[in-house]
Amino acid sequence: MKKLIFTVLAVLTGVVSAEACTNMIVGKKASADGSVMVSYNADSFGMFGNLYHWRAGAHAAGEMRQVYDWDSGRYLGEIPEAPYTYNVVGNMNEKQLCITETTFGGRREARDKNAVVDYGSLIYITLQRAATAREAINTMNELVTKYGYASMGESFSICDKEEAWILEMMPKGTNEDGSVTGAVWVAIRIPDDCISGHANQARITTFAQTKKMDKKLGYYNVNDEVLYSADVIAYARKMGWYEGADADFNWRNAYHPLTFSGIRACDARVWSIFRKFDKSMDNENYHKYISGDVTAEPMPLYIKPDHKVTLREVKDCMRDHYEGTFIDPTVGLAAGPFATPYRAPGSYKTADGRTTFVERPVGTQQSAFALVGQLRSWLPDEVGGILWFNTDDANMITYVPVYCSTTKVPFAFSEEAGGAIKFSMDCAFWLNNMVANYVYPRYSMVMPTLREAQKEMDDYFEGEQAKVAEEAAKKNGDALDDFLTGKTQEYTDKYMARWKQLFETIVVAYNDGVVKPIQNGKVVEGRTQRPGRAEQFNAEVVKATGERWLNPKQ
Repeated sequence: MKKLIFTVLAVLTGVVSAEACTNMIVGKKASADGSVMVSYNADSFGMFGNLYHWRAGAHAAGEMRQVYDWDSGRYLGEIPEAPYTYNVVGNMNEKQLCITETTFGGRREARDKNAVVDYGSLIYITLQRAATAREAINTMNELVTKYGYASMGESFSICDKEEAWILEMMPKGTNEDGSVTGAVWVAIRIPDDCISGHANQARITTFAQTKKMDKKLGYYNVNDEVLYSADVIAYARKMGWYEGADADFNWRNAYHPLTFSGIRACDARVWSIFRKFDKSMDNENYHKYISGDVTAEPMPLYIKPDHKVTLREVKDCMRDHYEGTFIDPTVGLAAGPFATPYRAPGSYKTADGRTTFVERPVGTQQSAFALVGQLRSWLPDEVGGILWFNTDDANMITYVPVYCSTTKVPFAFSEEAGGAIKFSMDCAFWLNNMVANYVYPRYSMVMPTLREAQKEMDDYFEGEQAKVAEEAAKKNGDALDDFLTGKTQEYTDKYMARWKQLFETIVVAYNDGVVKPIQNGKVVEGRTQRPGRAEQFNAEVVKATGERWLNPKQ
């Protein structure tokens, strides 16, 4: 019912597909604390963000669940409820299972018009029914086999407290008799000491195969490291997308071949994450690929990082704009007088008919919500699973800890607080938007003040977790759930209060293009400064305008 309310609202308010997202995955031996981590920027133009919740519960025999398309709110059909469903908050359930996604689209002719389960419903239904990543893969296969897959190409991150997987899926067209066709898919386990990621471009290429199908599961299983559907190669052959030997089959080449935009606007985001943990990736060969050359050497599915990855580094990766790289959008005339990495999205025609494009980094103003799932095997599930969450642009927010056993969504993140056309200062999405949109046009001037508040809150929330775990160990059952739900609410309230203060500070300190002194996060009396504009911008203006703006007396 909660989802129904959202999807009907989505139709009325014009919410559109989350079709430009980014995920990062960190194996437990690649992380600094031994946790499995997965991040998700849920991006789409005009999409409103809030925190979803489904309570755990038992369901009577014959009880049905209505399914609505996650993006459009269109009614797709109904399926039987599971006898028991887990508590789910956002993209994590009470068993520390976390599932996120990015859409790559792929072959349009593969769409199944009769299918019942779309990618969003597939995620949240699976979270209610599966306790581990392997159970989730099996559940997802069962759901699309029985009820069809109503979306296009999708990359899923499926992680629990022990393992991390990438699963990529495509539908199989429409049968003339109206029956569903299921889906083709491949899932690969990310090695524990590695990191991976995906960003709207299919990432799986060739994969290990076996000739013996697991009849109990109904799909192939290669040493519990690679799983794939029975007809993943046969369907590609049927459609004329592949003609070679089975052993040479390449998932991406068959179902979502590389293009200039698929690399430059999508895979480049994964590269920008990888380069932070493997300096060898920031070289001329990969620069050629990232520039959009489909003939260049592509990136691997995963890499072994040169150091253990911290939670803060994962958060910061989701705030990335290619800073310091050869495609850094903060450099050049387009960055404006205050070196902003933000642009109006789209492609643009020049006077001579050529097409220019806007760089698409990981961090974007077009986010509905951002999260980092931290899955900690050494703690009880209730406190071990933290969904570090907030709405809007990941670069402009602090992630608030939401515990996987939380039974009530904090008001600021709830559907009641606001909507796509319903503004409220008590809604996290709109408060975050107010702060961010004040910073965007004067980025280099105002961003340092936001960074101070962001670090202050990041430090505080992360520093609290040992104390919370210690306190949680003294409780169990409903008392434990209530305690952690209360902490989620407490931290959300603390964030909202700090961000309201931040908004007041930046409005007062930076009004009308001047800068007033700030101490301890508050504006104080003192000399007002006029900071001017970035030196590199002045140089670019002279290049572009010649003598027009030069002072002839100097």
